[in-house]
Amino acid sequence: MKRLGGPRLYPLLLTLVAVLTSALGGAQTFTNPLLPSGADPYLTFFEDSYYLTYTTGSDVRIREAESLATLSEAEEQTVWTDTDPARCCNVWAPEVHRLEGPSGPRWYIFYTAGPAECCAEQRMHVLESRADDPLGPYSYKSRLYDPKHDFWAIDPTVFGTPKGRYVVWSGTPRDDMPYEKPQYLYIARLVNPWTLKGPRVEIAIPDRAWEQVEGAVNEGPAVLQRNGQVFLAYSGSGCWTDDYAVGMLVANAARDPLSPASWRELPEPLLERDDDAQAFGPGHNAFFKSPDGSEDWLIYHANPTFGLGCASVRSPRAQKITWGKDGLPRFGEPAPLQTPLPLPSGDPEGR
Repeated sequence: MKRLGGPRLYPLLLTLVAVLTSALGGAQTFTNPLLPSGADPYLTFFEDSYYLTYTTGSDVRIREAESLATLSEAEEQTVWTDTDPARCCNVWAPEVHRLEGPSGPRWYIFYTAGPAECCAEQRMHVLESRADDPLGPYSYKSRLYDPKHDFWAIDPTVFGTPKGRYVVWSGTPRDDMPYEKPQYLYIARLVNPWTLKGPRVEIAIPDRAWEQVEGAVNEGPAVLQRNGQVFLAYSGSGCWTDDYAVGMLVANAARDPLSPASWRELPEPLLERDDDAQAFGPGHNAFFKSPDGSEDWLIYHANPTFGLGCASVRSPRAQKITWGKDGLPRFGEPAPLQTPLPLPSGDPEGR
């Protein structure tokens, strides 16, 4: 874990690389943060555009941009608001996924919401697009829940393997426990994008020291797949701490993801606090592909200084993932703010 201390050469080297690359007529660059604020970011690239969504607390908004470098200039488009008192408010962590539905490919937004009084009644919900367009319009499809464990549940994400389509989320083990403490990771198979097939299965609990800073928490799951492996990232410890961090479970895609034995937990976090890079409480990540499909990228949020907790100043940041000889992803250290970074391969601004 990096702390304030001696000088770092990394930002200077990145700046030098960016200047030389530009002088040679190569790729253009972007800088973090992508936006001044935007917690729980989710980013995808589809048909020549990036689509970014994030927590607003009141509704679901999406920014569309042709380049990662221009997301901050893109207009916020509100694609969903709700007046139902059971789900009107405290809207968290939307994700927009293109899935095969009963009428063909549709976009589904998985998100968390609840009543105006926060936050013991937070539940998972699903929206469906009218056509094959990530900007909608959307209609409310259903609450996503396990009838046998119908209590506090947040941060749904979805993925598919040869064995089916699944949803992973964060929830409490019992209904009589205070919300947010503790939080475990659960998985269930989907009949369709808005209905579970069978009860939830517990696959991770916060039993390591780095997952227990001011609260035993596993939340914010995100899935990356490569070479027949499923990499399930998640955030540990309270988001209100500077030591919020990202860890990972790994499973073979040929095995049953509903079996806890299919998953192994990496012992240390892959992304953690770095004071020199102004990355305090980095977490709630997602993954996206470069426009040409050749690279894997990470997007996450962090605070620019210490002690800011779960406030709206958490900003989205992106960086490229590398892969080790062991087949595991390497997130690297958080990229320092305002340091020029090469754009994803195939990004229109870098062509």
